[in-house]
Amino acid sequence: MGREKSPGLKILWVWTLGTAAILVASVVRTRMHDMESMMNQEQAPPKPNQHINAADSDVTVLPESDREIARELK
Repeated sequence: MGREKSPGLKILWVWTLGTAAILVASVVRTRMHDMESMMNQEQAPPKPNQHINAADSDVTVLPESDREIARELK
C-alpha cells in the first residue's frame, strides 16, 4: 500500500522532469550555437584594419584644450 502514489504526485514528477529536460536542452542548444559562432569566426578571413599595431597604441591624441595645457606644463 505504501508503493501507491497519488495521480497528483505522478503529474508533479512528470512536470518536474519535463521542465528539467527542456532547460537542459536549451542550455545545450545555446552552447552549441556559441561554439559554432566561435568556429565560424576562426575560419573567416580577418578583416583589414581590424588589428591595431603596438606603435599606434602608444600615441595619445589630445583635444585642443588639453594640448594647450600640455604645452604649458612642458
